[in-house]
Amino acid sequence: MKKTRIPSTKGLSRRTVMKAAGAAALASALPFPALAKERVIKLGYVSPQTGPLAPFAEADNFTFDMVKKAIGDGVQIGGKTHPVEIVVKDSQSNPNRAAEVAADLINGDKIDLMLVGNTPETTNPVGDQCEVNEVPCLSSLAPWQPWFFTRGGDPAKGFTWTYHYFWGLEDIIAVFLNMWDKVPTNKSVGGLFPNDGDGNAWGDAERGFPKPLAAKGYTLHDPGRYQNLSDDFSAQISAFKKDSCEIVTGVVIPPDWTTFWKQAKQQGFAPKAASIGKALLFPVAIEALGDAGNNLSSEIWWSPSHPFKSSLTGMSAGDLAGAYTAATGKQWTQPIGFAHSLFEVAVDTLKRTEDIGDRKSVLDALTKTKLDTVVGPIAWGSGPVKNVAKTPLVGGQWRLGGQFKYDLVITSNETATNIPVGGDMQPIA
Repeated sequence: MKKTRIPSTKGLSRRTVMKAAGAAALASALPFPALAKERVIKLGYVSPQTGPLAPFAEADNFTFDMVKKAIGDGVQIGGKTHPVEIVVKDSQSNPNRAAEVAADLINGDKIDLMLVGNTPETTNPVGDQCEVNEVPCLSSLAPWQPWFFTRGGDPAKGFTWTYHYFWGLEDIIAVFLNMWDKVPTNKSVGGLFPNDGDGNAWGDAERGFPKPLAAKGYTLHDPGRYQNLSDDFSAQISAFKKDSCEIVTGVVIPPDWTTFWKQAKQQGFAPKAASIGKALLFPVAIEALGDAGNNLSSEIWWSPSHPFKSSLTGMSAGDLAGAYTAATGKQWTQPIGFAHSLFEVAVDTLKRTEDIGDRKSVLDALTKTKLDTVVGPIAWGSGPVKNVAKTPLVGGQWRLGGQFKYDLVITSNETATNIPVGGDMQPIA
């Protein structure tokens, strides 16, 4: 049997030998440093992957794959690599469900930072859960007024744990007015406002569309709130015809706009311009209209033409849109940029967090964000309220033709001249 040679202790003091033995015993009781695994950071993410708002989440899986590839083994914080886990929950396009899964992420998954977007029906209940439970929350893809005021926000105080970036009603009103000014009309506008967070904000007499439109010589005719997923818009169409509306505006979920527009055609209502928030953002919603979607107009938050690039991957807006089409075979869609940017801000926040595991430390880093992203620069401190940072907005129309059935063309950039136009505004044929 082979003998193991034991080093001689000759020449060493008893104290030295005992100290070495003690150190060896201690080392055997602790994890070996080279094998120690740094704390996993958990990002919670809530989006409407099913239900009527599902088009907002169409690019989610593409975004997750790209972010995971960009992060790799983890995020470098204080010289250590922390693995990052994205925990995803489906709101099912239901505000109550959004609140429920947010609570699960906070109390069950013990997330470090919440990410959420895709209309106030998703951002607001999730934000409220984070505010109550003192968890930092980053949100986007909802105009700031329905995100802030619907939650009872006080401009003098703001919120503590929830921070948001997007444009506001003042921006979309300016964009819509700029587009309408390019089309000869009688300036009579019919308003389609549902009984939800967006609809109530857009139609609000003080903070919504009525006053700014009146100041520019437009008359808004509001027949009242309707319920989402309505199957009959005859009352609204009749009211718009009675008031000789040559423009229609509003904030409508995709299936409701399909119903309204088809019924408008059937009932002989043919406005010269239709600028609709939410419903006209997505290629799939426009394609559902057949050829009747030509020259419908919408706000444009993000496009391949936007002159920004990702802080996470270095990709330009055009590169990111092209990568989505290459990976999925589908046409680019506006939420791609903002879903990606949520993770840009999240990773940047984590890198600057001094004490991972301390939610107040994460919050402190979040509030100090100054980052150029694929949707533009994001920094809090100069917004309309302390919790809001604004991103640029332009407007455009859907045109038949091109690689896909429709192409979204920027026709108005007066509100953000660094984003180039791609064509002139045209009346609906």
